[in-house]
This record gives sequence, C-alpha cells and structure tokens, in this order.
Amino acid sequence: MADSHSALRGLLIDLDGTLYHGHKMIAGADKLIQMLQDKKVSYLFVTNNSTGTAEVVAERLRSMGIPAKPEDVCTSAQAAAFYIAEQNQGARVFAVGEDGLRSAIMDAGLQLVDENPDIVVQGMNRQLTYDQAARAVSFILNGASYVLTNPDKLLPTADGYIPGAGSISAMLQTATGIAPTVIGKPSAILMNFALKKLGLQAAETWVVGDNPHTDIAAGQIAGCKSVLVLTGLATKQNYKQLLEAACCDADVVLEDLHDLHTYIGDKLASQQ
Repeated sequence: MADSHSALRGLLIDLDGTLYHGHKMIAGADKLIQMLQDKKVSYLFVTNNSTGTAEVVAERLRSMGIPAKPEDVCTSAQAAAFYIAEQNQGARVFAVGEDGLRSAIMDAGLQLVDENPDIVVQGMNRQLTYDQAARAVSFILNGASYVLTNPDKLLPTADGYIPGAGSISAMLQTATGIAPTVIGKPSAILMNFALKKLGLQAAETWVVGDNPHTDIAAGQIAGCKSVLVLTGLATKQNYKQLLEAACCDADVVLEDLHDLHTYIGDKLASQQ
C-alpha cells in the first residue's frame, strides 16, 4: 500500500474548459466521472461561477451526459455564503448577483437586504443595473464589508466572452478604493471550503483544471497536487507561458481527459 500521505483520495474538478465548453461535453468527461464513481474516489465539481445553484449546475452536467448530483457541486457562491456566516452569523447582506448567489446566502441563514447591510457580496450579474452598482458603492463607502465571489474578468459563453464578476468588481473598486475579500479560485477560501466539504486533506486531493491563473494557482496555494489539462484556456501552444504568467507550476500536464482517465487509473492501481 502506498504512503497514505501521498495517496490519491479525492479530486476537485473545474467545469468550464475542463469538462465542457458552453453546452458541449469535452470528450471523455462522462467516462472520467463514471470511473471515479466505480473506483469510489471522492470528488467535487468546483466552479468560480456564482450564477447557478448547485441543482442548476448538476442538471446542466447531466444534460450533457456527465453524471452529477447537487451535492457533487461546490460553487463560489456557496463558499462566499459560508465564509460570511462563519464571520457573522445572521449578517445583513446586500447581494449583487444572480439566483445562485442569492440562494446560497439564504441557505446559510443570512439576511438578504436592500438597505443598511453589514456586507456587500458581489458576483456575476447579467442583469446588473447602474442603481445596483451605485447602491453597492454607497454601502461599501459607509462601512459595509466587501466580499467578491470570484475574480474572473471574463465569462465564456457559446458566442465568445462577456464581462465577468471581476470586471464588475473593477468598477466597484475604482469607485470605492476598497479591495474585496476574494472567495473564488485562486483564493484558498474556496479550496478550503471544498476540502472541508469533501472531508479530505490537501495532501491527498488533486485539483484538475484548464486555467493556470485560477485552477493551478489555487491548487498550489491550498497545498494540493495540481493537474493541468489542455482542454480549454491552456493549450499545447500556450500552457508554458500561461503557467509562467500565473507564477505557478502544475505537477502534471495532460493533453486531454482520456490521458487524465489513464493517469488516474494508473495511480489508483499503484495504491492497491
């Protein structure tokens, strides 16, 4: 039996660019998750996207043929709500975000309010209005804490890219001069929340993703082994430059999910 401290017990798996593009599954994603289930390897789908609830994310995965249940999903919205509740249970929260964020806040026992909040929590919001942004700025300037679900400046869509939560945050930070507490990757807050939910230590958990700036950097910060798959942002042509720009290094670089399937299978076999 392999040393338990180096053994693979669980995976924290990115979604967009790693398991799917838009509404299309990346080849091998379904077989990879099925193998993890068959081998009884713990895993979570970990996403910076705060817009959808765990139920919505799981349904989206299933619609592409990827096995998924709501309890398999870990979002930056859930981690943000948990972080806020730990700091200030029952806090008054003004949310700049969509259903996933608002639901997570309520599920954590926090109060959603439109006036006099203790905390402004901001994520991606495709229905953002100038009034919402102005109110958030006013609340932050008047002493409310500022929490950002994730720093992603761009959000991939079927038609290209749109401004993400980080772009909205850039406006709020410019107006207030105040930097937020960042929850999502590469922050360790989301990773530690996911590890706690998974019930595993960092040393026995791998982070899998396609983005060095978020996934691989987050794995390194959290103390997990990181696996970069060249299925999305990172490609054979650019991954070395992306890793250098992100000031991090992946433990393993694999071309696709078929290679990841084989790599994990070999690792599990060596542990027996």
